[in-house]
Amino acid sequence: MTDLYFDFLCPYAWRGVEMAHALRGCGETFRLRHFSLVQGNHPDNNAPDTKGSGEVRWWLTDQPLGAEGGKGSMKYQRPSLNAFLAARAAYRQGEEKSWAFTLALFRLHHEDGRELDETAFQDAAEHAGLDLAGWQKDRQDEAALRRELREDLEASAALGVFGTPTFVLGSGDAAYFKFEKLTRDPHEAQNLWSLFTGTLHSEAQVATVRRPVPRKG
Repeated sequence: MTDLYFDFLCPYAWRGVEMAHALRGCGETFRLRHFSLVQGNHPDNNAPDTKGSGEVRWWLTDQPLGAEGGKGSMKYQRPSLNAFLAARAAYRQGEEKSWAFTLALFRLHHEDGRELDETAFQDAAEHAGLDLAGWQKDRQDEAALRRELREDLEASAALGVFGTPTFVLGSGDAAYFKFEKLTRDPHEAQNLWSLFTGTLHSEAQVATVRRPVPRKG
């Protein structure tokens, strides 16, 4: 089982979830986990006295719904928290429904350019075939949904997750995997996954691969 940490705000996470979805059809197993880029990049968690310590002072799950504005990444708080809680409610209808909702919301946001708002959540729930009445009822259980989300955020903090998508293999090997190409083809996904896992397991212990970006002009 591989844990896949993602944030709906991130296009690279979308590609990672699409790849994992293709791989699931080939027998690979993944568990969707939430990581908040808003929380990870928040200035209170990146103050000089907290850098490298892993200390979290600002938790997304402690913030009120509908809060907007504020400093730094706070302006992205509202769609991020609402999206996570909607996804947690979808998870209560089973793993397959959870994957369907997650994929639908990712595609609405990154493929169709939709905002992460209530209309998009509703459309994603319909696309995923959720029991809409049950989903809406579960969304009212906000305190429990926040606790469930907090478990993922605490686990990601303990691992030192900093970006999405981050994959944590059953072996315990973990890495952030940022790739530019979207693939839904199982064969391409298998090749990409073999490259990634092979690099993680390599005796060379590769820590970072980063392409240089030539200057324009």
